[in-house]
Amino acid sequence: MLADNAFRVSMYTEQFAVNPHAVYAQMRERFGSLVPVWLAPGVPATLVIGYRTALEILHDPEHFPTDPRTWQQDIPPHCPVLPMMQWRPNALRSTGPEHARYRSATVAALDRVDLHATHAVVERIALDHINRFCERGYADLIGEFAFPLVFDVISDLLGCDPDLSEQAATGMAMVFDTTDAAEGNRLLVEALAELVRRKRARPSRDVTSWLAAHRAGLTDEELVHQLVTLYGAASEPLTNLIANALLSMMTRADFGGDVAGGACSTRDALERVLFRDPPIANFCMSYPRRPQLIGGAVWVPAHQPVVISLAACNTDPDIVGGDIRHNASHLALGAGPHRCPASRLAHLIAGDAIDQFLDALPEIVPAVPADQLRWRPGPFHRALETLPVVFAPVPPLAVPTGR
Repeated sequence: MLADNAFRVSMYTEQFAVNPHAVYAQMRERFGSLVPVWLAPGVPATLVIGYRTALEILHDPEHFPTDPRTWQQDIPPHCPVLPMMQWRPNALRSTGPEHARYRSATVAALDRVDLHATHAVVERIALDHINRFCERGYADLIGEFAFPLVFDVISDLLGCDPDLSEQAATGMAMVFDTTDAAEGNRLLVEALAELVRRKRARPSRDVTSWLAAHRAGLTDEELVHQLVTLYGAASEPLTNLIANALLSMMTRADFGGDVAGGACSTRDALERVLFRDPPIANFCMSYPRRPQLIGGAVWVPAHQPVVISLAACNTDPDIVGGDIRHNASHLALGAGPHRCPASRLAHLIAGDAIDQFLDALPEIVPAVPADQLRWRPGPFHRALETLPVVFAPVPPLAVPTGR
């Protein structure tokens, strides 16, 4: 069995956020591939930090289902991690026929997205935001570029009006931070419910309307919670992927130099970040219906979360080695039946955003030393509070009009 509560590692502290990789290394030395952790005060879980063990679990939904309803019966309603983990009628929190039904609707809607048109949307939005600060020579790449860009692109894809998108983005950030997460969840669901009402009345060519029209016949509640998954997978993670990649380009001489010199493509740069510093660091929760023996050595309890550390698994010494360029074997987008269905779209948006930024401002440098940047606490994400940079001012660039 895993160690008792006295030995659990807290994952919600600022100390964990500062240097999680050091904590993962200590976990591995002490516990092996399965670690007893606290996701929040009073919320125990098992963290999986072994790559092969994680793959076995992710490909075994029969023994490791993602439905948390039995677990959450004993969780207080204002628990800070509950909105991230609670049951919702969507693919992420379902198993079996319901999972297949929800996922088929989501995949079909995403398959209708015009990637060429999305490229043009990202270019226009990126240049519009760059032009707001390019003449002054300094900016916060999260608050002034990555976050508003993702906010606008996702709004375009979902057909979401600015008032609703702003409320949904605010709520989603609160859920990821696990600070007043219950209120964040309320804001998110309320905004997306209003979006569903508007699209039922006036459908258009967007992901929300395509979900609503799918033969799965989603109810309004089901449609809202498919959108919760899409918004959650896109907003915070995509913002942090862009920011973490730009930080690596600025602070790693070999990495940034290769990108600027053309030896390393933006896609390869993104894959390296997904390996080393994925924006969703710990996720893919499952809830065994009965005690499970893992690896022939460790029992995990029934109805207690099993969480995959995507970040720790990617750097598991048993599998790491060689060049990771052109290598997508990381777990940053999950694996098995719940693997992210929007990975191609996410790569396109992040890659185009970074390319547009580097074309406009190729000589950015951090405004403060990297070790003075603050990482937001929370067990799930790897997210900076801000990313201040300086650069030589340039005049505004021409922004393409239309979609």
